[in-house]
Amino acid sequence: MSLRPEPDTRDAYARFVPLTTRWMDNDVYGHLNNVVYYSLFDTAVNRLLIDAGALDLHGGEVIGLVVETHCNFFESLAFPQAIDAGVRVAHQGRSSVRYEIGLFAQGADRCAARGHFVHVYVDREHRRPVAALPEAYLQALSTLKAPNSKESS
Repeated sequence: MSLRPEPDTRDAYARFVPLTTRWMDNDVYGHLNNVVYYSLFDTAVNRLLIDAGALDLHGGEVIGLVVETHCNFFESLAFPQAIDAGVRVAHQGRSSVRYEIGLFAQGADRCAARGHFVHVYVDREHRRPVAALPEAYLQALSTLKAPNSKESS
C-alpha cells in the first residue's frame, strides 16, 4: 500500500464546473500559484451552491466558513488553460460539510490536483453553527454526494 496520494479519475466526482485560468494566476515558474488552487476549489463549490439556489451571497441567513483545507498536487496547470472542477460531498454533518474537489485539465481523465475543504455553516449575524442545514442546502448537497457513497444525509 502506497502512502503517496494518487490522482482521482473523473468518475470519482458527482458534478463538474468549468473554470478558466487568468493571466495573473501564473507565478514566476510558469504555472498556477498554489493559492490559486484553493480559490478554484472555493469558486467551484460556491458556483454549484448558488446555481442550486442554496447560497444567497447578500441576503442569506446561513453562510459557510472554511475551517480546514488541504491540497495534493500531481501535475501543473497554467494560463491559458480551461479546467473542469469535479466536486463531491464526502461527509455531511449537522452544520458542516467536507467538500472534495479535483481539478482536471480540460479533456484529462486524471486530476492535476485534488483537495478538500470543510465548511461550517453558521448564522450570518451571530456566526454560530446552525442547528441544521436549511432545506435548500440539503437538496443541493444531495446532488453532490460522492459516487458510491454509503453515507446518509
